[in-house]
Amino acid sequence: MAEPVERPSIRPSNMWDRLKDPKNRKRLIGSGSRQFVAGSAVLGLLVAAGAVVAAGPWDSGQRKAERDRVVARDRTGGAHHEGSTPAAPKPAPSAPAVLTALGGPVTRTAPQDAAGLTAVLGPLLNGPALGTRRTGAVIDTATGKQLYGQGTGTPMTPASTVKIATTVAALRALGPDHRIATTVRASADSRTLTLVGGGDPTLDKAALRRLAADAADAVREQEISSVELTYDTSRYTGPPLHPIGPNENIAPVSALMVDEGRLDGSAYGPAPRTADPAGDAARAFAELLDEAGIGVEAPPARHRAPAKSRTVATHRSQPLSALVERALTNSDNDIAEALVRETALATGERPDFAGGRRAVTAQLKKLGLPTAGANLADGSGLDRNDRVTAALLAGLLALSADPAHPELRPVLTGLPVAGFNGTLKGRYTEKSQGTGLIRAKTGTLTGVNTLAGTVVDTRGRLLAFAFLATGTTSPAEAQSSLDTLATALVEGPR
Repeated sequence: MAEPVERPSIRPSNMWDRLKDPKNRKRLIGSGSRQFVAGSAVLGLLVAAGAVVAAGPWDSGQRKAERDRVVARDRTGGAHHEGSTPAAPKPAPSAPAVLTALGGPVTRTAPQDAAGLTAVLGPLLNGPALGTRRTGAVIDTATGKQLYGQGTGTPMTPASTVKIATTVAALRALGPDHRIATTVRASADSRTLTLVGGGDPTLDKAALRRLAADAADAVREQEISSVELTYDTSRYTGPPLHPIGPNENIAPVSALMVDEGRLDGSAYGPAPRTADPAGDAARAFAELLDEAGIGVEAPPARHRAPAKSRTVATHRSQPLSALVERALTNSDNDIAEALVRETALATGERPDFAGGRRAVTAQLKKLGLPTAGANLADGSGLDRNDRVTAALLAGLLALSADPAHPELRPVLTGLPVAGFNGTLKGRYTEKSQGTGLIRAKTGTLTGVNTLAGTVVDTRGRLLAFAFLATGTTSPAEAQSSLDTLATALVEGPR
């Protein structure tokens, strides 16, 4: 598992601070647009390469259709960030923004921009590889103006790009510093311990061991050498199985699990999953208590913590900002479903699939986003009943770049970098003009291919885009066509 990550910085790097000065900008990247693109490309490649060097394994819930093209060994990396909790785990790098909009003057939208983009993107979006229905939207994040649109209000199956909506809603409801707590509670006489699931799918064996050690110390102080053990999963309600049923891309949704319920020791990608993640976690905890010198008198049973129990051990997850980055970079389905339920709890909804749908939709409406036709049936995008529009996805990304919403910045920093990390690592070659300059969330289901993210064009504008296609017959050809569309935005109309 990746080490904890603190809240992503919303300030640009020192290089961008220098670029704010027109004199420095001219000296560093030249005055012509072609010089700017070249300079930006070099800088983007260097920053993204740094992320790869620092990379380590992260879990991924990516679908089978993407398995051969996805190399998710890279956790997000980049600038280190300061935290606000002295006792919090040490931070690790979070995903860098390969390119952000410059702090200086930005070329504003002109009428011919839309016409130029339509001429370039239209034929590409309507190519045969993108199936029977395709929609797309491009927004200039500096002005909020739509530069290109085709079927922007048509609800489409988003696949994993729905995680953009999931993470925006979670950040809006909970804030980037929120941490999910797993606790151990002791009864009044300290003879019963209850492992209480808080909804953290990233809980790992090392964290469980620390919880057991702390709990053992607490009961030993009461001169007790053995306890009864129960476990509490009451934080979440509703059916634990995703509508797709048992699946190697996602474990049963539970408030208590270890390593996302993986059975093969893997840290990312599809994997065999336990049918009882909470029970497995409790049994592992019992063994760790025994190692710590406290015996467990019987197999652990599911039971709510007593009302008068006290907390004797606590483990807190990485901050929400880091969970968001991880969910997006490696398309982590288990984290996405947990974030939906945490959003529901924070807003007074039931922590299940239906309550999550209502909670996420309500958060997006509060942000003023176009939710007409949206059906956010789950948080991961595995449900084919999900529907979003290109306008909504592009709008979510544009809002995440808005200086008025710094709390949403992890959505942008978590997007995979073309050719370098996450689910885009294997989809761009070294010679592609989009490599290092495109950040985007992928989406793949059988017959569905989507891509939504950001690019910086030849004029220095940060553009948010979303392209969705259904009825595709070749995932490889569809993905290539989507990548070509995003690369066309880098090049811009000619």
